[in-house]
Amino acid sequence: MSTCATVSRDLDEPISGTAATATTWLLLEQPGPWGANALVSSHLDPFLGRALEAAAQDTGVRVALIRRPGRHADLGSPRLRQVYAAHTVPGRVWLRSATTHDPRQLLDLDFAALGRGDHHTFDRALRGRPHTGGPLALVCTNGKRDRCCALLGRPLAAELAASGVRGAWEVTHLGGHRFSPTLLVLPHGYAYGRAEARAVKEVLHGVQEGRIVVEGCRGSSAWERPGQAAELAVRAATGEDAAEALSVVRTSGGAPRWEVTVAHTDGRHWQVEVAQSHSQPPRPETCGASVLGSPARMDVVAVRELAGTAPAV
Repeated sequence: MSTCATVSRDLDEPISGTAATATTWLLLEQPGPWGANALVSSHLDPFLGRALEAAAQDTGVRVALIRRPGRHADLGSPRLRQVYAAHTVPGRVWLRSATTHDPRQLLDLDFAALGRGDHHTFDRALRGRPHTGGPLALVCTNGKRDRCCALLGRPLAAELAASGVRGAWEVTHLGGHRFSPTLLVLPHGYAYGRAEARAVKEVLHGVQEGRIVVEGCRGSSAWERPGQAAELAVRAATGEDAAEALSVVRTSGGAPRWEVTVAHTDGRHWQVEVAQSHSQPPRPETCGASVLGSPARMDVVAVRELAGTAPAV
């Protein structure tokens, strides 16, 4: 059976610079079935879903629903829901955890503050606290958005959970269906595509040690897509794998060409030239698409270390 994911894989479409962008992720547990736009087409009150979408707009916060892997029969509303918030900008990374009996409490959050990396509003409104477990592995499984997410994502989430990954969750939407199974790892916010369970476990082990695995990585959600590609290119060129060692400090230009400056915590800087082109030949960007598309891709043209930025002693 040909799907958007099999076509993308067969064409060897690059995945760098394709992650969803969000400085902060806000995740609410919502069991049961999900529709294409799960915030307003699930067992969550659609009025609440629309209010959360409106509150998050232009704040850097991305709201998504999560559920434990497994069957998703209608069992009614859960009495207690898990809530997570994660800020992904290097140097200020955190992951907070809370539970709530009433998801309407999320409307008490200051979304602009969350987007800037201030978790105090989360702590006050929901009695949030630092997450003390391992990293979260969020696998997109929403087949109502694209069948690849169900066909490929659900088995991956189930395998992770069955093998003892306590941080495994299904999530409503990470973008890039054609890269299924897609995965987001928190707290650092790096996304992965075409994920397999063994590779995911290596990624999670790396995160526990403060390292980022570059293979299969789509980029960090903290940056816009040119920055995602630039940061991964610097990691590949230097072998740097420390999770919070690199930051995108400047992006100039615009489509189809950018100059991105990537900084290291030791004082080094790189200038990365990133060009946008369109993948050829045309292919289905999602399953069921009525027309073929030529999705944008980020190509790194050059990586140059800037003079006078020697490592600090």
